[in-house]
Parts: sequence; structure tokens; C-alpha cells
Amino acid sequence: MNSQPKPLSVVLAGGGTAGHISPLLAIADALKSLRPDATILAVGTANGMETRLVPAAGYELATIDRVPFPRRPSAELLRLPGKLAAAVKQAGRILDNAQADVLLGVGGYVCTPMYLAAWRRKIPIVIHEANTRPGLANRVGALFTKRVGVAFPETRLRHARHVGMPMRKAIAGLDRAAGRADARQSLGLDAGQPALIVTGGSSGAQSINCTIAGAVDALAEAGIQTLHITGRGKAVKNDDGDALAADGYHQVEYVDGMENVYAAADVLLARSGAATVSEVAAVGLPAVFVPLPVGNGEQAMNASALVKAGAALLVDDAALTADWLKAELIPLLRDQSRLEDMAGKAKELGIRNADQRMADLVLEAVSE
Repeated sequence: MNSQPKPLSVVLAGGGTAGHISPLLAIADALKSLRPDATILAVGTANGMETRLVPAAGYELATIDRVPFPRRPSAELLRLPGKLAAAVKQAGRILDNAQADVLLGVGGYVCTPMYLAAWRRKIPIVIHEANTRPGLANRVGALFTKRVGVAFPETRLRHARHVGMPMRKAIAGLDRAAGRADARQSLGLDAGQPALIVTGGSSGAQSINCTIAGAVDALAEAGIQTLHITGRGKAVKNDDGDALAADGYHQVEYVDGMENVYAAADVLLARSGAATVSEVAAVGLPAVFVPLPVGNGEQAMNASALVKAGAALLVDDAALTADWLKAELIPLLRDQSRLEDMAGKAKELGIRNADQRMADLVLEAVSE
């Protein structure tokens, strides 16, 4: 009597930030759509955002120890080999218990030990890299596989294929024009007035918040309404300590569901994280990007293709002043034909099915 074949077992590794977890979950959903029989296990660390986001999405989460790589000689560097070896053992036990057929990694501290453990067991590895400058974990993982998907064509990584950024269906399938009226109503915005939406990300951006505070009156005088997403605990106040107020100005700390933001906005002013850049391209939304003024210039690189195509503007954090908004942003928001041109150019560069492309890579890896 023939036994039933074992269901496909996929282990997905990554975490720490929403930039890793969101594409991981999008790929998981695409895999379940293609292979409803598949068992999916996510692996992260015990102190990352994945401990909340993965179970909330309906997937099981296992954790291993966080093993950061010191950037300079230190006592911590001497302890690294032992910590890494212990994490690789933990990763191996997870793969063995899951009877994993394939490992997909999206980057972050958890991935290096997972890649090493999978390589030792000859388990196929698939990688997705979200940033233009790949992290160390995915550079290591790319040594062990030829199936490497990247969000940006500029990303230099061994065996890279440009697949785009996996994103939630609510964003990938968004029709901005069709959803505009409902989105504006849900966000408390006027249906007919030009709308600027500002966000510094989930943690907010103090410099952006201060600049907007200095420009709210000019925006109001120009007939522009502003939804200012300040970040949790970063409410913007006036000199008297009261919440900042102006005609057409709306301030909230957080919005649940960026698809409504994308549908409601005429222009988005935001940091140029990989997910934000990819999402505004996919939905065709004009944007003004203000790269995070720390790190290795990665955020400016993320936005470069949209800026070169005329689909977005780029302004340095230090150059984002109230005067710049008055001279550059207000005229843009009042120029409907330019906004339509930018939206069309963004959409030409957007990729909406990256989740399916990555799921196909995973299934391709286990079919050999």
C-alpha cells in the first residue's frame, strides 16, 4: 500500500524589521495560494518585530539566537565563532524538525546560521534581497544558491534576478483612482482638494515633522490639505504646547493600511526605504523622497530609478526646509498634468507580482 507523499515543507527565514518581514509574509501567502498543502514555518529572533507580525498573519514562528557581526575588532568579535556555531545548531534542529524541503531567506541576523545549516544538509536555498546594497547575510547565502531574487535591478549580488519587491495584495492590487473616494473618506480628507500625505515611517522622522510644522500655513494658503503621519509618540505641537493646527491639516500618529494612504494622496513625502519605493512604483504614486541621512547612502540608491525616470523627486534631509516645500512641492501639487505624468512613469517601473515570482523560484528549487 502506497503511503501519501509528505506535504511540501517550506522554511522562511528573516526578521528584525518590517522591511524583512513584509516581503517574507507576502511570499508565504503566494506559496499557500499555489500550494495549499504546503506547511510553512517562519524563523526569526525572539526580540524582533516578527514575534508579533508573523503569528498575526497566521504563520508559526520559531526563533534562534541573534548573532550580530561586530563591525570592528572587539571582545565580541572573539566570541562570534562560538555564538555562530550555537546558532547554526539551533537552525539545524529547526530544519530537521520541520523536515524542510527548501529554505527561503530574506536577510537579517537570523539568515546566516539558517543558510549555513541548510547548506550542510543540502537543502535548496532561495534568497530575496530587498535593498540596493545587499546585507552580509544574503551575500553569504548567495554563495550557496543560484536562486536569488532582488527588488532593484541595480543590486549587485551573485546570481541576482530582478523580481521586484513582494508586497501585500491590498497594495499590489490597488487601483488608486477607484479607491480614492473611499480612502479619502476613511482618512478624513476632502474629496476634491489636492492632498499631500507625509510619513517618516513607523518610528517617525523628527526632521520631516519639524519641516512640515514650518510649512502648514503655506500649504493651507495654497489650498492643499495635508495628512501628517508623525509616528507613534511624536505628535507635533506649536509653541504653546498644543497640537499643531491649520486649515486642511490633519495629524495622526499612525495609519493602519498604507493602501488607503496611497489611494488618497496626490503626492507622498516619505523616506525612501526599499518597501516604500517599490510600493509607490507599483501603485503609480508621485513621491518626494527624503533619504535617511545615516548609513551608506542606500536609501538614495533605492529611489534613483524613479528619480531618473521623472516619477519622483529626491531632496536631502538637510535641504528639506519650509522654503523648499513652498518653492518645489506646492507648485507640484497644483500641477495636475505633471502629477499624471509622474504617476504614469512610476507605474511603468512598478512590479506587482514579485510575490508570485519568488514563490515560483521556491517551487523551482524543490522540483529539481
